[in-house]
Amino acid sequence: MGSLGAILKHPDDFYPLLKLKIAARHAEKQIPSEPHWAFCYSMLHKVSRSFGLVIQQLGPQLRDAVCIFYLVLRALDTVEDDTSISTEVKVPILMAFHRHIYDNDWHFSCGTKEYKVLMDEFHHVSNAFLDLGSGYKEAIEDITMRMGAGMAKFICKEVETIDDYDEYCHYVAGLVGLGLSKLFHASGAEDLATDSLSNSMGLFLQKTNIIRDYLEDINEIPKSRMFWPRQIWSKYVDKLEDLKYEENSGKAVQCLNDMVTNALLHVEDCLKYMSDLRDPAIFRFCAIPQIMSIGTLALCYNNIQVFRGVVKMRRGLTAKVIDRTNTMSDVYGAFFDFSCMLKSKVDNNDPNATKTLSRLEAIQKICKNSGALTTKRKSYIIENESGYNSTLIVILFIILAILYAYLSSNLPNSL
Repeated sequence: MGSLGAILKHPDDFYPLLKLKIAARHAEKQIPSEPHWAFCYSMLHKVSRSFGLVIQQLGPQLRDAVCIFYLVLRALDTVEDDTSISTEVKVPILMAFHRHIYDNDWHFSCGTKEYKVLMDEFHHVSNAFLDLGSGYKEAIEDITMRMGAGMAKFICKEVETIDDYDEYCHYVAGLVGLGLSKLFHASGAEDLATDSLSNSMGLFLQKTNIIRDYLEDINEIPKSRMFWPRQIWSKYVDKLEDLKYEENSGKAVQCLNDMVTNALLHVEDCLKYMSDLRDPAIFRFCAIPQIMSIGTLALCYNNIQVFRGVVKMRRGLTAKVIDRTNTMSDVYGAFFDFSCMLKSKVDNNDPNATKTLSRLEAIQKICKNSGALTTKRKSYIIENESGYNSTLIVILFIILAILYAYLSSNLPNSL
């Protein structure tokens, strides 16, 4: 669970963290017995624990299809991300990846840690893919082919303009949104969403990741990964890597705020996409990552730490998002809260302040007009959290420790 210091500072994180821990144990017990499916679900939990938990709530057939879709694209992404692979080797693999998923003898050793295991044992993913229904297989093959071609294009092309940036994000994430919409439709649970809305769902998540991961990407060995568009960063520095140097801190933060403002363009489409969903499990599956993204942007905005280390939501806040997100009203509430947090950080002297405030006010207007912002709802912005009496915190820990022991032994099968 979260660190002791974080829980002492935010004691109301404890119960959501406890529920998340128990849900994770329950998910691990649900791993199928067949070797190829056991590998896939075990690997899913290793490469994305939070995604692995949310996916478990989907119906069986859709859950399997989304699991394989995710692992196929993670494998494709592992090839793209490995900067030690030469362009001459990498591009043909990316272009042919949609055919490799049908070949249970194919594998390619690359990546590190759990991603290397995924690539070395890819035959398990192929075998599971071949078990899927034809509608699911066709959707996964189509998106994998288009994504591989797009990745190959940007191996040989830098992200120069904002249009390039949107195109790259479309290939690596917007297509994920299109693919998921196709899988939801193939399951019979949802109408087919428009490509435009589906694309925005992916772009909002991807742009958040690109912003948050600046330092990791720029320090990649043997070669930097550079996804911030020159059209934006060249207004502030001569080279993208200059943003990480302390003497450029002021310009770096302005550039960061420009990037966040660009990402906010996609929020209105995302809210529309989620409001159209009917199936509760699919809704949660889509909504939780989107809330995590707006929360991450609120933390990153105007924050020099993006260029110094890792900026991410604390585990307790993540657990709260997972616990609280059940309806569209919860989504409107979360987006309103995090946009308020972001708005409070806007410096009127920032060159993009007017544009940033305009986009945040448009988001807040949608949330207010939804009628979901009641006084009874739980806010993600809590004042004076540190004012808890230390004795009460100790008592709380004792009570919750007893509760955790009880739930662990008696309730894992009821989740």
